[in-house]
Amino acid sequence: MELTWHGHSTWHVTVGDTELLIDPFFDNPKTDTDPEELDPDYVLLTHGHADHISDANHYEDATLIATPELVGYMQDNYDYEDAVGGMGMNLGGTVEVGDAFVTMVRADHSNGIETGYGTSAGMPAGYVISDGRPTHELDVETKTFYHAGDTSLMVEMREVIGAYLEPDVAALPVGDHFTMGPAQAAVAADWLDVETVLPMHYDTFPPIEIETEDFQREVRASAAVAEPVVLDGDETFRL
Repeated sequence: MELTWHGHSTWHVTVGDTELLIDPFFDNPKTDTDPEELDPDYVLLTHGHADHISDANHYEDATLIATPELVGYMQDNYDYEDAVGGMGMNLGGTVEVGDAFVTMVRADHSNGIETGYGTSAGMPAGYVISDGRPTHELDVETKTFYHAGDTSLMVEMREVIGAYLEPDVAALPVGDHFTMGPAQAAVAADWLDVETVLPMHYDTFPPIEIETEDFQREVRASAAVAEPVVLDGDETFRL
């Protein structure tokens, strides 16, 4: 599995021959990638804020993964036709998409669509992506990546996502103000019991500018066993 961070919350994930793009937003200072360079099989949207969907119009031939409410919005306002299951998916569900399995999990955040804050895009979400189906049976070969979306610290990370879905690597928002900051993200890394934690959703706008060294120090000062790895924009991490 390969994880390429294109700044903010935008990740290009390759599992076998399957390419997934999460929260396409390339108008950020961490990337030099032209969105037209990518050709994902699936586009995953965590929620409807503009800094998570604004470049989704480049990938209308891909299959969309999002809540039914957000799928409906994208189909009404863009040229998307295909969605997983024809209608999107919802929290707790797992879908098999090519060589990957995608589980939609909770995120604690707001979710008004930017074109009208009175329009709800359903519940915000995170995604757990693995190369094997989630199971209680021991399976040390499966590799699993957790994209937390925009979220605050929540006990679901400890009680459900870490305990049952057992991610190896987590991408966590650390920019504070709109999401967790470094200290809460360090607690999340501990609760998830991941081997590696990757920061995201920072330095894009003035309110979320941070020193990544603060995040690394917080993780190392916490009870987390995770190694904090700060990627450069467009850099790839391989499981």
